[in-house]
Amino acid sequence: MAIKIRLARGGSKKRPFYRIVAADSRMPRDGRFIEKLGTYNPLLPKDSEERVKMDMERVQYWLGEGAQVTDRVSRFLEAAGVVDKKERNNAKKGAPGKKAVERAEEKAAKAADAAEAAAAASEE
Repeated sequence: MAIKIRLARGGSKKRPFYRIVAADSRMPRDGRFIEKLGTYNPLLPKDSEERVKMDMERVQYWLGEGAQVTDRVSRFLEAAGVVDKKERNNAKKGAPGKKAVERAEEKAAKAADAAEAAAAASEE
């Protein structure tokens, strides 16, 4: 049985609240889970201690049993110092698209033309 440590959503519409759970990977996101390991409340400020709470002893146990961790939960564990920081590469996500690059080139060309015109006017 493949075990995952992941988030299970609770809370009402537009008021999310998550349980950090150990669950069989074949179960649905908010479905049956084996054990509740903690909570995550994204509505609280980032520096609040109540934002992420985990039972580290049980998390260590499940990691020892071979449980896989989802990306979001691994970030929580990295912040807590339980898991080593993973290298994440998302270089293309932050790069501008084709049209944005074209607009930037046009803007740079117009600025260069304006600077040339100003320089030519000041020489006369």
